Amino acid sequence: MTMGIPDWMHRLASPPHFFRASGTLGRWLLWPSLICIAVGAYGGLVLAPPDYQQGDAFRIIYVHVPSAYLSMLVYVLMAVASAIGLIWRMKLAHAVAASAAPVGASFTFLALVTGAVWGQPMWGTWWVWDARLTSELILLFQYIGYMALRAAFDDLAKADRASAVLALVGVVNIPIIHYSVIWWSTLHQGPTISKFDNPSITFDMLWPLLTMILGFTLFFLAVLTKRLQGEVLEREHHARWVQEAVAGAAAGGGR
Repeated sequence: MTMGIPDWMHRLASPPHFFRASGTLGRWLLWPSLICIAVGAYGGLVLAPPDYQQGDAFRIIYVHVPSAYLSMLVYVLMAVASAIGLIWRMKLAHAVAASAAPVGASFTFLALVTGAVWGQPMWGTWWVWDARLTSELILLFQYIGYMALRAAFDDLAKADRASAVLALVGVVNIPIIHYSVIWWSTLHQGPTISKFDNPSITFDMLWPLLTMILGFTLFFLAVLTKRLQGEVLEREHHARWVQEAVAGAAAGGGR
């Protein structure tokens, strides 16, 4: 027997309600995200002083760290949404996971590429089989595997269930990525901003990084809402409210 769905979740799971709410939310998220990214980039690339060891090469962290952070956060979101979809059989939760996967894969790929660009001058090589790098590469394969598994099913319900199980199994890699620099001796730099009581970075370098993380997160949410709208329309294309919405949009565009 499945547990009952909370009232607020039941209301949010209504496709027409969610479609309208996500459209409004996406518009509110996009511009703040771009402003934060612009401010953070200026602070990190122009205002922040060079690192005493790495010089200006350290500035790649303003793209690398937010990307790596979101690569894990998005997968956790996928796993949570998958669990909700399995437990409460909520189709919209599966739609969230499906919509987030390509975005999470993009952030993971960006984290790996920027890490390689930084590693070449710092370590003298583009790639090492370091615990952090290897587990992050595995995460990219998990995203690809999730999307490939979904595409392998013609039946959407079967695709939702199979990919949800895969997402939940794969979430075990997230703490491995996060704690790899603590559990094993690695070349990768240890925790910096996660040590809130004594961060290993000065404030003039830290505030642009935090601003970039906020901007990247808001941008992800803005993109996710747009992707979710498309996913909902695809899943509900036979519903009357979708046909009315499409007809209304066509009529408005013809004016």
